[in-house]
Amino acid sequence: MHLQDDIDLINQLKAGDEKAYEVLYDRYSAMLYGVMCRIVNDHQEVEHLLQDCFVKIWQNIGQFDASKGRLATWLINIARNLAIDFTRSKYFSQKLKNQPIENFVYGLGKDNSSITADDTIGLVQLVEKLPATSRQIIEWMYFEGYTQQEIADNFNIPLGTVKSRARLALNTLRTFFSHHFNLS
Repeated sequence: MHLQDDIDLINQLKAGDEKAYEVLYDRYSAMLYGVMCRIVNDHQEVEHLLQDCFVKIWQNIGQFDASKGRLATWLINIARNLAIDFTRSKYFSQKLKNQPIENFVYGLGKDNSSITADDTIGLVQLVEKLPATSRQIIEWMYFEGYTQQEIADNFNIPLGTVKSRARLALNTLRTFFSHHFNLS
């Protein structure tokens, strides 16, 4: 893409040319989608965010100043900020809180498509095998819905300790699952 192409496109956008928005979308949507996917990592949510992104671009194109940078950089900043704001939203944190624990136990880096919901029935018994301090963190996080920060604040445990215990517990649970379901 040439700089002149972007300058012409910007002028058309600022003039309200609807065809220019189609060109903008065709030219930049894949790139912006990729930027947001790296932050949000949920393709369905990113689809919605991409729409919001282009609405925001449309509403704010008058603020674009070519002397401060390239159009692509400006667009990436809008997409990035929208994605970051989304990850900080109450909706997103609630969605993360409500994820089944199995997603965290054996969902990282392995193809476990043969594991069914029936296979996870013994999860509570596996959690009971954890050391008491790690077990309590997991119970608060996954059975009572606390975030790591809430655990640290409410139970006067340093956040780093909460994170370490959670990581240790999840690694131990992965090992239990691997042995129990022969996933190795």
